[in-house]
Amino acid sequence: MKARQSGFTLIELLIVVVIIGILASIAIPKFNAIREKAFYSAMGADLRNLASLQELYHNTFYTYSTDLNALEFTNSDAVVVLVGEATGTGWSATATHAGVPAGLCGFYHGAAAQVSPAIVPGVVTCNN
Repeated sequence: MKARQSGFTLIELLIVVVIIGILASIAIPKFNAIREKAFYSAMGADLRNLASLQELYHNTFYTYSTDLNALEFTNSDAVVVLVGEATGTGWSATATHAGVPAGLCGFYHGAAAQVSPAIVPGVVTCNN
């Protein structure tokens, strides 16, 4: 008698591959959304850290600064923070992240001009 060989048929393997493809098509967009949220969180955290450093600087020099080195500010990886305006009565800044090309967070304080997308002074606002 001939011995029976065990193994998977081609149809069984194709079904497994299709199921894995369906699961990947569900998981990858969710992963990208979570990643994007993390990038926005990094931008917001950097602006809040900058706000603390600006207040420390203001308490010493009675003015705000556009010089991030003078503030001893360190940004997160791939986050670019730009201070647009800084006077003795207010300041504004924006943050972008390389992982979210269209993403922008803004913050302004005091008498500084409102910077998009921030609409409330003292509150970090992002366009997500």
